[in-house]
Amino acid sequence: MRVGRITQVYGFYDECLRKYGNANVWKIFTDLFDYFPLTALVESEIFCLHGGLSPSIENLDSVRSLDRVQEVPHEGPMCDLLWSDPDDRCGWGISPRGAGYTFGQDISEQFNHTNNLKLVARAHQLVMEGYNWAHEQKVVTIFSAPNYCYRCGNMASILEVDDCNAHTFIQFEPAPRRGEPD
Repeated sequence: MRVGRITQVYGFYDECLRKYGNANVWKIFTDLFDYFPLTALVESEIFCLHGGLSPSIENLDSVRSLDRVQEVPHEGPMCDLLWSDPDDRCGWGISPRGAGYTFGQDISEQFNHTNNLKLVARAHQLVMEGYNWAHEQKVVTIFSAPNYCYRCGNMASILEVDDCNAHTFIQFEPAPRRGEPD
């Protein structure tokens, strides 16, 4: 699954062309994306990732052992971490997106318990208010692209974590496009 192809479909390529006049910056970014970490751990309590959990990964050491410097495969744990989504149904399910899985509250509770986590923080799904809680506030979706693809009318948000690990969501709207009146 080429990251470059995905960025062409979902607007990053067009954004680079619009802002920089050519695809050079886009190409540098897509090469760089292959080196970004798949996940992050905040204060040993908040597991951050793009997509969701994987049936191939039970603990954080399994994540650490993945070879990140590669294109994203069409299946397997790396693919799952990028494309899986939480679901209201229990257990693992086939993702309607065609990549990754859906995972229920029982899965996120077990993963959090096994790894001594309080929260899985993820993105990957448009949520109109910029964030959305799931699985009894053990999973949160944070969407930071306001007015996604210039047409969805959604808010965006970021999650701020203070020194005591308290969570605050900061919501924002899109900036006006260049050349448009305020």
